[in-house]
Amino acid sequence: MRPLRTLLALGLAAALHSSAHAQSTNNAAQVRAISLEEAVQLALQNNLDLQIERFNPQLSLLDLSGSEAYWEPTFNLNGRQSYRSNPGQFNPTFGFQVAPTVSVTESFGSGFSGIAPWGLRYDAGIDLTRNSTSRPGPNGDPISNPYEYGSGADITLRQPLLRDFWIDQNRYAIQIGKKAVEMSEFALQRRVQEIVTAVETAYYNLIAAHEFVRVQQLALQLSQRSLEENRKRVQVGTMALLEEKQAESLVASGRADLLQANQQLSVAQNQLKDLLTGNYEDLAIVQFEPTEKLLPTVVPFDLQESWRRAMTSRPDLQEARVNIERQDITLKYQKNQLFPALDIVGSYGHSARNSNTRGVLDDIRRGHDPVWYYGAELSIPLGNTARRNAYKATKAEKEQLLLRLKRLEQNILLEVDNAVKLAQLQLEKIEATRQARLYAEAALDAEQKKLESGKSTSFVVLTLQRDLTRARSEEVRALADYNTALAQLALREGSTLERNKLYFKKD
Repeated sequence: MRPLRTLLALGLAAALHSSAHAQSTNNAAQVRAISLEEAVQLALQNNLDLQIERFNPQLSLLDLSGSEAYWEPTFNLNGRQSYRSNPGQFNPTFGFQVAPTVSVTESFGSGFSGIAPWGLRYDAGIDLTRNSTSRPGPNGDPISNPYEYGSGADITLRQPLLRDFWIDQNRYAIQIGKKAVEMSEFALQRRVQEIVTAVETAYYNLIAAHEFVRVQQLALQLSQRSLEENRKRVQVGTMALLEEKQAESLVASGRADLLQANQQLSVAQNQLKDLLTGNYEDLAIVQFEPTEKLLPTVVPFDLQESWRRAMTSRPDLQEARVNIERQDITLKYQKNQLFPALDIVGSYGHSARNSNTRGVLDDIRRGHDPVWYYGAELSIPLGNTARRNAYKATKAEKEQLLLRLKRLEQNILLEVDNAVKLAQLQLEKIEATRQARLYAEAALDAEQKKLESGKSTSFVVLTLQRDLTRARSEEVRALADYNTALAQLALREGSTLERNKLYFKKD
């Protein structure tokens, strides 16, 4: 078995493009043999719808990665200089004039802040300040006081105990993001199965279209031979002119039918090309020649097994189940938001003041002046109407999703049942159309001998020729429909990848 993601990465389109481009100047069609396996590989690499769908898991992963970034800590760094001028004023209490002063403060700080995966908020940092004060001297020159240094280092914590304890907005977004990734992968898997099934159907239709052309060519050859024989009989007088004209009419109809068959072949070619390439110009002059035949491969039909496989393998059903799990996460979050906010808070740090930087840092290290607090904060919303209604709406939406899941499961059972019965019917039609074709060949052969012995008419022979052509066409159509029915059954079961020896590998 081959990994599906590996097939998606194959460079098959480049080889096909170079092969087609090499003869782009040649107006004649380029015949290219192709197997069903190669057609599937080309579609997995180049199909435009699949390329579009393949972006969704990537986008979901990027959204999830962005949500997980909530836990990344933030580094803070700041520096500031402040200036303050205090004008002098008279102090009536002591009866003297207070001199004006000028204060300049320089501060620097750094720290980390963030949120832990269990909801703990933390903020840790250290700061250093230097303050200088000056006042005018007797002669007006400023007199500066010695520098004063200050510093502080602390950590502050806040841990929710009720609301936002077992789930908060950040954890909710992350859990929802994980479910979105799962759902997008199931959607991609479903789209891959649909594209592969479409390729199988188009491939079988292309084989049938080639066979229809062959059938019409045989019919035209047969009618032309009858026309030549009738003309000879008219010339010798053993046949009426009317019967010659009837043969001419059949030849003309055969030419028209052959033109129609060739037109249908062109349409079948284009339908397959559309699935295999993202640039139609690369395949415009290519004419695919299928290497496989329409075979009546008999497979065992077991409705119970098909149901079991569908209930466990259908990507759309798994996506619906994950969607309910996502709704459970929303319900859990909405329920938690009904609780009051009760947080434990605390802070611990050291502060220091000194006349030099080294002294300040030594005091911080020794912890001479600790600063701390701890406590609890309670916040109770009155009414809480909006959150209660949101919780009720979420519960109602879950009930709705459960009913939709039940509806989907029932639809799948019906689809599988119908697909099994259709495949069985198409298999029976193959044998019926084969017998009809054999009878038509035998009837034409017998009537041709009667005509040669003069015991029949050309009209009867021509009618049997048309019957034989129709019988051959119906047999080809039955074979194509049966193989298409098997592909559709695999799609309904969710076993398309297994049927084509592929498997879906998650990153």
